[in-house]
Amino acid sequence: MKRVFDILLAFTASLILAVPLLFIALLIRLTSEGPVLYWSDRVGKDNRIFRMPKFRSMRVGTPAVATHLLTDAEARLTRIGSFLRRTSLDELPQLWSILKGDMSFVGPRPALFNQDDLIALRTERGIDRLLPGLTGYAQINGRDELPIPQKVELDAEYTRRRSFRFDLLILWLTFLKVLRQDDVRH
Repeated sequence: MKRVFDILLAFTASLILAVPLLFIALLIRLTSEGPVLYWSDRVGKDNRIFRMPKFRSMRVGTPAVATHLLTDAEARLTRIGSFLRRTSLDELPQLWSILKGDMSFVGPRPALFNQDDLIALRTERGIDRLLPGLTGYAQINGRDELPIPQKVELDAEYTRRRSFRFDLLILWLTFLKVLRQDDVRH
């Protein structure tokens, strides 16, 4: 049921957001050099690496590390990068990953390929057996502000509590957090 829901919602969202997606792509193209999309190597189900698209919010040549590890991350943002991140619009191309089956709407956020500490902790707890999500339980409980052990604990709690109803609650709370721009690093 979860996969059918993911496909139907991702397809519907893609149709509804087609014009805004094209507008964002055009804005990125007009305000910075480089490709519109940034393809990030991420860790998916069973620790398999997959390529996840995002609208590019950082300048070309920025190292592929978690944003909080960058020195002077603000200086690396494109002219509209801060806006894209603050509004979470940079995440919209991940609808493709959901349609493709690499991601779900709800699950643990996919780790970067080089986040060895996060990957190891998730593997120890069996979280690696889940499809990663566009949003997750950790995102509604602190998002970028959480230390890795706390994220893993929330991911483990999601693993224990997961259900269609819990996923719907997480989606609703994510929507509210995005609207309020809670817990977002720019």
